[in-house]
Amino acid sequence: MTAPPERRSLKARLAAGERLYGALLRLPSETLVEMAGVAGLDYVVIDCEHGPADTAVLQHHLTAAAAQGIDVLVRTGTAEPALALRCLDLGAAGIIHPHVDSAQDARRAVASVHYPPLGTRGFATYSRAGRFGTVSAADHVTASRDTLVVAMIETEQACAAAAEIATTRGVDAVLVGPADLAADCSFPGQDVIDDLVAAAHRATRAAGRAVMTIVPGAEGARAAERAGAQLVLHNMASVLMDTFRSLATPGPAQGAGGQS
Repeated sequence: MTAPPERRSLKARLAAGERLYGALLRLPSETLVEMAGVAGLDYVVIDCEHGPADTAVLQHHLTAAAAQGIDVLVRTGTAEPALALRCLDLGAAGIIHPHVDSAQDARRAVASVHYPPLGTRGFATYSRAGRFGTVSAADHVTASRDTLVVAMIETEQACAAAAEIATTRGVDAVLVGPADLAADCSFPGQDVIDDLVAAAHRATRAAGRAVMTIVPGAEGARAAERAGAQLVLHNMASVLMDTFRSLATPGPAQGAGGQS
């Protein structure tokens, strides 16, 4: 969506070398989106691959995010250019494309989110992203160039092609999906997955692109920082389950002076 002049896009902030922190949300919850903004996170990711892909609900999330000054990235399903188009028209700041296995896949991902000549996205200014027709076509195109494209690589083949994927024009960041990668490799030892992920990250950084890493909590975030991740993404399902489990574990018995 066209951003206010004083607010820099995620793409511009990445180019300036900032490290950005986000929350991955799989369950529909506008309140969690608002809380992420109030807490000071830089972005949220709405998961429409493993979560609901209802664009009417997504619009409510985007509206809540805009009210709190926080950007939204949307993870679509594999080969869903139509969904990517609708997400961007609603005002998403970028798209995470899963299962990018090659440079050809990366080019298709880029094409689905950018207007010609870089892409094939259908043009409209009367959408929410175009402020309902109140911006000029030229301004709308200029704003669209700040759309963030994240290529998600989730197979051994994709890890081997990480350099080609990362250097594809229009790809801004690369996210390795360790769960799908482990499944693709028939669930080998963790050291095998760690080596593949590290190699893909090295190729991404060598290409001058940002690394996005999903982390289960604060300790994982610190490790991701040390490894050079520029986009640190907290898996809120993991964070919330850890919190709930800690609440369910009986603590020391409180005395009579305990709070009620």
